[in-house]
Amino acid sequence: MNDTEVVKALGALAQESRLRLFRLLVVAGREGATPGRMGEALGIAPTSISFHMKELLNAGLVSQARDGRHIIYRAQVDAMNDLLGFLTANCCGGEPCLTTPLPVQCTSC
Repeated sequence: MNDTEVVKALGALAQESRLRLFRLLVVAGREGATPGRMGEALGIAPTSISFHMKELLNAGLVSQARDGRHIIYRAQVDAMNDLLGFLTANCCGGEPCLTTPLPVQCTSC
């Protein structure tokens, strides 16, 4: 990731509803979730979900796929891991200090 991509991703997550939506999609895993399911789970109006998902899509943090009449959103776990890797790349003054992978590395997503 470069600085511009990181700022875009952090900006997208720096809003409470978008952060909640992203976290819900991380929990949903590969199955993803429809806007209706997300709205019911989080108490967010469908029109607001569309607005927020556009921001997360633009930041590369989620993907969307059509399934019949439904849109399924999924968290882009690789993008999340790249973001966290960028933020922690120099956590010990450039020395490799993490002896284990970051706990957020999701291999089953």
